[in-house]
Amino acid sequence: MDSQKPTEVNRLTVVEEGTEFRGAVVSSCAVIVKGKVAGELSSPALTVAPSGAVSGKIKVGTLASQGEISGEFDAEHAHLSGRVSDGTMVRARTLDVKLTSENLMTVTFGNDTKLEIGEEPKPGERR
Repeated sequence: MDSQKPTEVNRLTVVEEGTEFRGAVVSSCAVIVKGKVAGELSSPALTVAPSGAVSGKIKVGTLASQGEISGEFDAEHAHLSGRVSDGTMVRARTLDVKLTSENLMTVTFGNDTKLEIGEEPKPGERR
């Protein structure tokens, strides 16, 4: 049996469109960004809506972005279909990039973008 209470399963931290947040956020529930977040963010899951933008140092279990991301992102799983700004680093065990012609979704990677996918290298091992 799951140890979470039924009400905890549906809890979300939402940054609505038209809202800008700067600083550090630590959340024990999923975060949805429809507005803008700049700073540090830690959460089990982060969803960046098409209207959303997240920048800074981010550590999440799952990253799902249809909006704009920039900075340093550490995730177990990353699902990208938005914009990855110049100089952004995404580290993930898995990366899923989805494009559909129906919604005209594209992924744009800026200059100097770095993607690191898979297990961490052993000490002394080159990538």
